[in-house]
Amino acid sequence: MRRYLRIVVLCLACGFCSLLYAFSQLAVSLEEGAGDGGGKPQAAVASWLAGGGRSTLRGAGPVAHPGGSDRCKDFSLCYWNPYWMLPSDVCGMNCFWEASFRYNLKIQPVEKIHLAVVACGERLEETMTMLKSAIIFSIRPLQFHIFAEDQLHHSFKGRLDSWSFLQTFNYTLYPITFPSENAAEWKKLFKPCASQRLFLPLILKEVDSLLYVDTDILFLRPVDDIWSFLKKFNSTQIAAMAPEHEEPRIGWYNRFARHPYYGKTGVNSGVMLMNMTRMRRKYFKNDMTTVRLQWGDILMPLLKKYKLNITWGDQDLLNIMFSHNPESLFVFPCQWNYRPDHCIYGSNCQEAEEDGIFILHGNRGVYHDDKQPAFRAVYEALRNCSFEDDNIRSLLKPLELELQKTVHTYCGKIYKIFIKQLAKSVRDRYARSPKEK
Repeated sequence: MRRYLRIVVLCLACGFCSLLYAFSQLAVSLEEGAGDGGGKPQAAVASWLAGGGRSTLRGAGPVAHPGGSDRCKDFSLCYWNPYWMLPSDVCGMNCFWEASFRYNLKIQPVEKIHLAVVACGERLEETMTMLKSAIIFSIRPLQFHIFAEDQLHHSFKGRLDSWSFLQTFNYTLYPITFPSENAAEWKKLFKPCASQRLFLPLILKEVDSLLYVDTDILFLRPVDDIWSFLKKFNSTQIAAMAPEHEEPRIGWYNRFARHPYYGKTGVNSGVMLMNMTRMRRKYFKNDMTTVRLQWGDILMPLLKKYKLNITWGDQDLLNIMFSHNPESLFVFPCQWNYRPDHCIYGSNCQEAEEDGIFILHGNRGVYHDDKQPAFRAVYEALRNCSFEDDNIRSLLKPLELELQKTVHTYCGKIYKIFIKQLAKSVRDRYARSPKEK
């Protein structure tokens, strides 16, 4: 028994000595990283680890080791074999320890949120207001993919370049493009350019995930929050949309559609979150052939079969596609795509009544007429808002006064849901540190 105890004690002693040696090596490396210039050792180590194990400090010169020897070719070289087996002119750090510190200290690149929009005709101002609402509240950097008619490119570039001081977004402008053999047919489907969204997985081949929105969308909370739904997708889901209606008695698809549609009331494609890598890989079930077809192969056959039966163009095609592949769709609540239909005949979006509206969708042109003044009030407030902190902070009170003037409408009677989440987003914006804004 005593023999086993001696072995255990010896092992513990060896382990303790190994720990002391490792920490001593780390202390030496910290001192060496700091140099004689009074820099912080933590910063030196963080820079080294962030650079993938190689020093990213420019002009630092060779690393000085005890005794004044500059024998090391590479300070950060990592070997799994013991130190005494390293080449004489190479210094290294024990890889177990390096891996530990690399995990804890390495600065991970911030994931960008990719947002796409398609703008044609007189949609420039509406699109710019949507982009502004995304920028104001978002936490992570944004990458805008803007598909627009050629005559709009100059205006988009001028307006977006004037926002370059924000350094919170990048953008790319694209022409409107459809498959050459059927371009005219796709362009005239529903509204001009609307069906462009169907081809985003095929055009943006290097983009893994994307949030597509219509031009008449306003973000009342950070884009980051709807982006987080991607992590909630199960293994079969490739996209997320909200229902077209919550109340079947006023639903369009369940009363009038002459084609298959998703679920009980269909889905609305004005806000569509996509894992495009999965979309490009998936083979879709369909009612045209027993053979499953990929995204790029199924669109035109669907159009040819149903073009005389569809009313809402590309949205109808998406409903048909997901009606045959319901396991592929993640459905998020109506407050993420709140439209006049949710209040025009009385409130029928329970989630918005409880927590407020997260994304406002002013379809049917309600931002530009007097039919739904509550929607127009929110749009005008954000359109006239600038990026100055004081301007954003003072957005709420005038907006609430305008909304109080709309109580003669059904949507105006519940005007508080239009400002509830917006007020929280403004508070959260100023609660964040300056680096997060």
